Amino acid sequence: MSSPRDLRERRRERLRYQLKKKSAGRPRLSVFRSGKHIYAQVIDDAQGRTLAAAGSLDKDLRESLRTGADKAAAAAVGKLVAERAVAAGVTAVVFDRGMYMYHGRVKALADAAREGGLAF
Repeated sequence: MSSPRDLRERRRERLRYQLKKKSAGRPRLSVFRSGKHIYAQVIDDAQGRTLAAAGSLDKDLRESLRTGADKAAAAAVGKLVAERAVAAGVTAVVFDRGMYMYHGRVKALADAAREGGLAF
């Protein structure tokens, strides 16, 4: 019987495999959420570089957020990572939700990134 950790790892690997097949050279917008914070990075897998990153612990956001673990924080992080990515010259990405369901904070971050100018 598989443990919940093994199942999460299998889900993550299955999603990454599909993203690599469908990415067509676009960088990926990767999301990580913990119990207290949320983070996002735009990663160019071909070069192995992070092009833009933002998180609820950034100095720009820390003072304005009540907590880093709600939808408002996720939306602020999504908007900030989109601004930084557009400044770096990235407009089209592939959304990598990791092992998380596309719901709640992950969906709020994705919607804010789209409003900020990223296409996916």
